[in-house]
Amino acid sequence: APLGFTDVNLNSRNTYEVSRRRSAPEHLPHGGTAPAEPAPPPQEPAERARHRVGIAGAGSSFAEFFTRNFFTKRTKELKPAVQSAPGWKLFGKVPPRENLPKDSKIIQQEYEARTGRMYKPPPPSARRKNIEFEPLSTTALILEDRPANLPAKSVEEALRHRQEYNEMVAEAKKREIKEAHKRKKIMRERFKQEENIASAMVIWVNEILPNWEGMRATRRVRELWWQGLPPSVRGKVWSLAVGNELNITPELYEIFLSRAKERWKSFSETSSENDIEDAGASVADREASLELIKLDISRTFPSLYIFQKGGPYHDLLHSVLGAYTCYRPDVGYVQGMSFIAAVLILNLEEADAFIAFANLLNKPCQLAFFRVDHSMMLKYFAAFEVFFEENLPKLFLHFKSYSLTPDIYLIDWIFTLYSKSLPLDLACRVWDVFCRDGEEFLFRTGLGILRLYEDILLQMDFIHIAQFLTKLPEDITSEKLFSCIAAIQMQNSNKKWAQV
Repeated sequence: APLGFTDVNLNSRNTYEVSRRRSAPEHLPHGGTAPAEPAPPPQEPAERARHRVGIAGAGSSFAEFFTRNFFTKRTKELKPAVQSAPGWKLFGKVPPRENLPKDSKIIQQEYEARTGRMYKPPPPSARRKNIEFEPLSTTALILEDRPANLPAKSVEEALRHRQEYNEMVAEAKKREIKEAHKRKKIMRERFKQEENIASAMVIWVNEILPNWEGMRATRRVRELWWQGLPPSVRGKVWSLAVGNELNITPELYEIFLSRAKERWKSFSETSSENDIEDAGASVADREASLELIKLDISRTFPSLYIFQKGGPYHDLLHSVLGAYTCYRPDVGYVQGMSFIAAVLILNLEEADAFIAFANLLNKPCQLAFFRVDHSMMLKYFAAFEVFFEENLPKLFLHFKSYSLTPDIYLIDWIFTLYSKSLPLDLACRVWDVFCRDGEEFLFRTGLGILRLYEDILLQMDFIHIAQFLTKLPEDITSEKLFSCIAAIQMQNSNKKWAQV
């Protein structure tokens, strides 16, 4: 059927598609039936279609209008190399139009002709030069002129934007200067600390360690000890301060380690209690030595990743803890031991870490807690409350009003020797003085923490206090904490800690 040109305005595309399919039977499938026609697209409004026809008629022939509308997808799919071949249009073969790239000047001229406006570039003097501070956001755009097709800013609006921009730049400069001063201060303190550590290391290596027994109790050494041990000598000083009352040798450690490995292997193969029966070991001890150790190792300093499975210290920590459960089956493994062993492993060799670990847990305070000796634990809590009331009476009464007892927060601190509650570098400094002063310093550190956050804790209720003391703030610094610890007096009615 001949194509009806009168229908082009309303439904030109659909009309042409129907006529093309009727005149092309060779594209039908073998079944002889034509495929279902797709749903016609929504019709264009009549005014828009007439406008398009009008534009097409003004620029080129009527056939070009059909080609541009009907074969858009076809021409886009052609490769650039095919464009040199003659193009097919609706009513015959004509050479294709070359689509030359337009120059920027031509585009500008077309824009001016269409809008009736002349584009004037800003004079060079109006452009900003040598800007000292460039904000990283789009705030600088308020100083740019608007595009020519938008209304220009009024004088009041331009002045207001200029003022707002200057205020933002000034505020950003202030903030940057403040942060720069803060960074410089931190760097100065770090350099000063490193210099002190370097000079202290020379004193420890050349003077104190060679004459340990004679100098350890002197006032000079104790003051130097309070400032923190250099990391290079920390493990050695800890070993000497803790001592080796149990007379454990590296060979004895290897014996207990091989015994632990045999028990683990036997348990994994048979999972029978009779095969892993050991002298003095109960069912709970065996379960602790196998299941709790594996569980706790993965939760030991998780941010460091060195004790996780596959990490460099995972097997080492497992060996030390397993050997101890064979060495002390009456104690077994208790949650919290993994943090103590991990801190020792970070500062000592494997055998030395085990020796220090076993002797440290043999101290009266640690033995009472890890063996869960309730009578001794209550004595420690009662003594702590005596000095709590002596040093912090307001906070003591506040805790009493909520019936908040020391065991709620002290157990976690004592079991892990603050290595879980405090940042690792700060916990190591607490360990330094703990090796010097013994168990008294553990409870003095607890009072120092309460003194440091006294004002905050006085505003909290029972739940918030317990949550706060279980997970202390991460921004706690050694200077603030140790200044609060130094302010704690460990005397009550002329009685010292041991006497109380």
